[in-house]
Amino acid sequence: MKIDAHQHFWKYEADQYPWIPVGSPLHRDWLPSDLAALQAPLGFEGSVAVQARQSLEESRWLLELSDADPRIKAVVGWVDLRADNVSDDLAKLSQHPKFKGVRHVVQEEADDNFMLGETFMRGIGALHAFGLTYDILIYPKQLPAAIKLVEKFPNQPFVLDHIAKPNIREGTRSPWREQIRELAKLPNILCKVSGMVTEADHKQWKADDFKPYLDVVFEAFGVERLMVGSDWPVCLFAASYAQSLMLTEDYTRDFFALEKAGFFGDNCARFYGVE
Repeated sequence: MKIDAHQHFWKYEADQYPWIPVGSPLHRDWLPSDLAALQAPLGFEGSVAVQARQSLEESRWLLELSDADPRIKAVVGWVDLRADNVSDDLAKLSQHPKFKGVRHVVQEEADDNFMLGETFMRGIGALHAFGLTYDILIYPKQLPAAIKLVEKFPNQPFVLDHIAKPNIREGTRSPWREQIRELAKLPNILCKVSGMVTEADHKQWKADDFKPYLDVVFEAFGVERLMVGSDWPVCLFAASYAQSLMLTEDYTRDFFALEKAGFFGDNCARFYGVE
């Protein structure tokens, strides 16, 4: 089964999505019917819907969408992991069979060590009891904290979003490369090969711009711990849905069939418990 491991839905409201510039391609509603029309020609049978704003209301809405559309295979929502009642919120949401994980927009936190805060780590520690995964959304400067977090919770399944958003536009690879290798030594973390086009030159990127970064993550994690994601519709800042996925289609063209099956769906299904 081919699964897009990372995409978003929303009904656009300016005050709820301040990070979306007015007049951009994202400045509208994006719903399951929009994605289905793009996925079908590429053979994708479904996707993982990931939170785009930090509210329990959105988490519940994504689950409602998943009830109506079997193509939504899993939901990664938001819960305030620092809240005293975090276990109550997790218990309620995890009653839904498609609620598979949690994400916080750590990349926007001013403190690079935000994830190592006592209350946040308490919340991370609560996930395992509910069988939930955690998506790490960070910039490269936050990789040292991510390494420490994943070390502290060896039984917690983690996945790194967007290969930690290296500066592809400038061609910068160090210290991102070395820190990715260190992170990948930990067995309880996978990585989403997603979100790359928005870190490149939106107007003039070339396929060759991404190869050095793909080389690093494929060598560090191995294909068995990688999963493909489009980051649609955010990818539309720089590429179409098909273009964003074709980068990895081309890169893996000569891989063994079993490796490609894992990368394009089976690894994702296993990680999130998709049936």
